[in-house]
Amino acid sequence: MEYIADMPFTIMDVASLLRLNIRRRMAGQVYVDCPICGDRRGKMNINLTKGLWRCNYCGEGGGMLALYAKVHGVSTSVAYQEICDALQTGGTAPAPAVSKEMAQIETVPQSERADAQTVHRTMSALLSLLTLTPAHREHLRTKRGLTDGQIDRFGFRSTPPPQLCRHLTERLLEQGYTVRGIPGFYMNDSGRWTVKFHRRTSGILIPILGADGLIHGAQIRLDHPIKNRDDPPERSGTKYLPLSSANKNMGTTSGSPVHFIGDPFSRVVYVTEGALKADIAHALTGRTFAATAGANNTAGLDPLFALLRRNGVEEVIEAEDMDKYRNQAVSRGASKVWQLAHKHGLACRRLIWDPNYKGIDDWQLALRREREQKKEAQEMKTGPKYSQKYRVYQLDLNGVRTYPFAFQGIEAMRAAGYEQPPAEDYVLVFDGEIGHSADDGREMILERIFIRCNNDLPSGYRGHRLAASDVVELYDSERRAFFYCNSTGFVPVRFAPGTAAGSRE
Repeated sequence: MEYIADMPFTIMDVASLLRLNIRRRMAGQVYVDCPICGDRRGKMNINLTKGLWRCNYCGEGGGMLALYAKVHGVSTSVAYQEICDALQTGGTAPAPAVSKEMAQIETVPQSERADAQTVHRTMSALLSLLTLTPAHREHLRTKRGLTDGQIDRFGFRSTPPPQLCRHLTERLLEQGYTVRGIPGFYMNDSGRWTVKFHRRTSGILIPILGADGLIHGAQIRLDHPIKNRDDPPERSGTKYLPLSSANKNMGTTSGSPVHFIGDPFSRVVYVTEGALKADIAHALTGRTFAATAGANNTAGLDPLFALLRRNGVEEVIEAEDMDKYRNQAVSRGASKVWQLAHKHGLACRRLIWDPNYKGIDDWQLALRREREQKKEAQEMKTGPKYSQKYRVYQLDLNGVRTYPFAFQGIEAMRAAGYEQPPAEDYVLVFDGEIGHSADDGREMILERIFIRCNNDLPSGYRGHRLAASDVVELYDSERRAFFYCNSTGFVPVRFAPGTAAGSRE
């Protein structure tokens, strides 16, 4: 065991010898590129006070001697001697020489994290001030397989424009909410509280819930993954970021809380990486999921498993991504799930699925779509002959004309001056039918049409995939009904297809 008080050097001396690249600085700690696994996204945390380090990507960690020893492949005793020789200390602590850079690091004040109830209240209030853009809702519906009801229940929001950050924070303060000690909030250069949202990190804001049902933080699914300049070409870049202000004045770290969705008294709990993935998998399967912020950010599982054991949970199923068989970092994280489960007397087994799908959410979504297609085909062949005729109309985008409400919800259409969709600007792109069961109501049929016209497009379909601003007609020999494809489902409208531009060739 290392005792830093007995060392004639500091962990930053070791970091300097190893020429570690500093990515982020904050009070009492820095984040650097990891020399162990080679990750270049600043995932390694160096705690200046404790003289400890840990890479949040590969999971390696330890004291300053272990850092030097692992990099150079020597023992800790050899590491100690080589460090002393390199620093020419002769085993005697040199006079502390604090660089301007280090002095700056250690003087950035941080806020102590607020209690769980306060974090929940403020985060809930912040989310209530935000909305979900139609583009983000469309992504969650068409790409991730969620219904509008599920999207609303999970509380997803879009990150606000940076220019609104001060305004949002002021509204929270005016309403009596605490922002000090809440991840994401900090004091700007003018000494005024604000929240850390930037244009470069825009995306979908995902609430992080605990097993207690409280919001403990948030994560951002970035619209545009961030790549570092020296990242290898094959690396896609960072896709998710925690909402954190740890490197800001009076800021607060996210703490990497574990996300929990489902029944905390369930017999079985699945563990994966990523809150959005867990939410989607829960929606598709109905099972209970816990999700870490990263494959090796497993520290939060220790108290969670202790709680689950007391709740009567019997088994943990490790459901990390399938790249655990080729990625050492993910593999180590999966092993830690197993170790922590057994530490608390929980059975644990590994879930394996079709390797063509990386995550459990992708796999379950593919299975659901396959089941829907088979069910539809079976109903059309052998089941009750229930079918619904329908037509799809879309804005005529072949010319040079633009439409201010194209691919937008019905409110955008009305803001553009239209009470009803202007049929003369639409073209008929499909006329067909879809099978359904006797129990399916109108909303379910429209949802089935939406899925059909976004996945396996029917033969003869000549338009783009069904999206906001499109009009769907349900008809039979006696009646016709028209529905505007909104950002939140379908809205009944009046529509005069006789004035539509006709079929798209």
